[in-house]
Amino acid sequence: MFDPMQNPTTGPIFTKADDDGPAWTRDQFEAQLRAKGTAYHIHHPFNVKMNSGGCSKEQIRGWVANRFYYQINIPLKDAAVMSNCPDRETRRRWVLRILDHDGHDDQPGGIEAWARLGDAVGLSRDELWSLKLVTPGVRFAVDAYVNFARRAPWQESVCSSLTEMFAPQIHKDRLATWPEHYTWIEPEGLSYFRSRVSLAQRDVEHGLEVTLAHFTTRKEQQRALDILQFKLDILWTMLDSIEKAFPQ
Repeated sequence: MFDPMQNPTTGPIFTKADDDGPAWTRDQFEAQLRAKGTAYHIHHPFNVKMNSGGCSKEQIRGWVANRFYYQINIPLKDAAVMSNCPDRETRRRWVLRILDHDGHDDQPGGIEAWARLGDAVGLSRDELWSLKLVTPGVRFAVDAYVNFARRAPWQESVCSSLTEMFAPQIHKDRLATWPEHYTWIEPEGLSYFRSRVSLAQRDVEHGLEVTLAHFTTRKEQQRALDILQFKLDILWTMLDSIEKAFPQ
C-alpha cells in the first residue's frame, strides 16, 4: 500500500521543519488545501489532450474503461470510511455518497451513469464490466486508495476525498468540449459529468468541515496536505498508465 507520508525515492514528503510553525487559521489552512489544485489531473497532458479534441476513439474508450474501475471502487472506499467512523451523524451524511454511486429506489446512480457513458463511446457492457481493459497501473493505484481508506483513521480518509474541490471544473470542461470535438459520442452519455457538478460541491462542504475541525496543529495540517497530495498522485498515476496503454 502507498504510504502518503513516504516518497519511495526521497523518504518523508515533508521535513520536521515544516511542523514547527504555529497552526494555520481555518481560512489559511483551507487556502493551503485548495492550492493543491495545481497538481490536479485536470493539468495532466492526457486530460488536456482529451478536452482539446486530440484523442482517438480507442483512447477515449480506454479512458472510460479504466476510470470505470475507479467508479466501481468508490462505494467500497466510502464503506471503508464508514466502517472506521464511530460518529453516527457523520455516517448518516457519508452514506449518501454510496447511494450516489450505487443508486437507490428509482435513481440508477453514478456507476450506471458511467456504464451509459461506456455505451455512448461504443463499449459493450460485457467489455466494460469484464475489466479486461483496465491497466495494471490503474488497478494498483485504485486498490491503494481503497486500502488506505480501510486502514487509515476515518478523518484522514475524509481528507483524501477533498480532490472533489477541483472536480466541478473538470466535469464542466468535458461538458463544454466533448460535444464539439467528439460528435460520435451519444450526448446522453455525458449525464454523469452533469450530475457530479452539484454533488461534488455537497461532498466538498462535508469533507472540509471534517478536515478543518480535525487537523488543528501545524503538524496535523501538514499531514492533511500530504494525504491530499497522495490522492492527487493516485489520479495522476492513473492517467500516466492510461496514456501509456493507449498511445493513439
